[in-house]
Amino acid sequence: MPEDSEDRRPEDELREMLQRFLSGEGPIDPARLAGAAGMPSDPAQLQALMAQLQAALSRTEDGIDWEAARRQAAAVVQRDPGSVSSAERDAVRQAADLAALWLGETTDIGAAATELRLLSRQQWVDATIPVWQEMSEPVANSISDALTAAMQEHAPEEAQEMLAGAERILRSVGGTMFAMQLGNVVGQLAGETVAGGDFGFPLLDGDAALLPVNLRAVAEGLEIPEDQVRIWMAVRELAHARLFHHARWLRLHVLSSVREYAEGIRIDVDRLEELAESFDPTNPDELREALKSGALIPPKTPEQVETLARLETTIALIEGWVDAVTEAATARLPKREAIAEMVRRRRATGGPAEKAFGTLVGLEIRPRRLREAAAFWRTVTDAVGAETRDSLWDQPDLMPGADDIDDPSRVIARLQGVGELDEMDLALQELLDDAEREDGAGPAPAAGEAPEGDPDEPEDGAPPSAG
Repeated sequence: MPEDSEDRRPEDELREMLQRFLSGEGPIDPARLAGAAGMPSDPAQLQALMAQLQAALSRTEDGIDWEAARRQAAAVVQRDPGSVSSAERDAVRQAADLAALWLGETTDIGAAATELRLLSRQQWVDATIPVWQEMSEPVANSISDALTAAMQEHAPEEAQEMLAGAERILRSVGGTMFAMQLGNVVGQLAGETVAGGDFGFPLLDGDAALLPVNLRAVAEGLEIPEDQVRIWMAVRELAHARLFHHARWLRLHVLSSVREYAEGIRIDVDRLEELAESFDPTNPDELREALKSGALIPPKTPEQVETLARLETTIALIEGWVDAVTEAATARLPKREAIAEMVRRRRATGGPAEKAFGTLVGLEIRPRRLREAAAFWRTVTDAVGAETRDSLWDQPDLMPGADDIDDPSRVIARLQGVGELDEMDLALQELLDDAEREDGAGPAPAAGEAPEGDPDEPEDGAPPSAG
């Protein structure tokens, strides 16, 4: 044993062991690990994965290296970055100008948010990955905690000293693996996403954006004139951006709900331990499927169920409003129904939103509620008009609820100023009544009834005034 071995810390020994493993000198083939984590295993990508994990061992900061997610997403995009001609870009800009005019005839809200950005796949990754990070960070921390606890609890006795002071290293490596998986998902989504509002979530902070390279692929698959697809997509994206531009509170409301849900996720350590005990390095399919299917995430807590229900309602109302407004604004397009049906099919078969959230935080958006929400907004529009309809987005307290989607009659009655007083009105009326009683005035007398304390009214048993 070298003379200075007694001065070495246990975490240094663990770091060296992991470095040997990542260099291919350990008992497990790194390519198998990459496959189990759902990462690509071709030589170039595998080399990048190993380099990222080697860097994780050298980090001195706590927390997850989210730059690993950005680098991995960029690597995925670079395999097929796509290209767009100047003529295509000009055609999309012209479609956006016409879309803004048509949308202005349908709704007045967010009129200032009419500029539409044209993004490449890499630009979309750079613009959205901070939001993906924010939404998935609670799950990443939970996975790191579970892996660390499982390893420390079940490691052989001779390895306990090595692991005792190595929690930061374990968390760093586990967090980097998650970050790279996130980057892999976001990079793949960059090849599918057509517009910033594809997900129903405000990934671009209220900006409107289209990806012309992916828009072209959608148009080719529909056998519909490409100019109509461009206009329809531009209308929908501008409507989505205008809504978030008008309702400034909405973005924080949505992202806070996602994070609240994700923070309640805990990894099933018992299931993780079962996988670790039975893990066959030559056949990582079981672990891969467990990671992809969410088998490591226990059933939702009551609090999560409540948060998820609120979030689904909010997303349904957002997407339903966008659908209803888009349908009205594109009435001149002969093929608008076919384009809209294509979007609905993407939702029903698990489009980009469900893939991303199913992998990262286990969220699912139900297409059925989106259809019902769109019908709700059409009914409200027919009853009170677009301007009054859009006033429901002015503040959170005015937002319809899940019951309103099923039966819009109460919302319509409130907007028309008829029907029963709502809870806020009743509370205000009660407050005013209490104030009157405290002043000694009492409630107003009914018609034909003498006021209390009227000097002309004799007291019981007293003769009338002589006058």
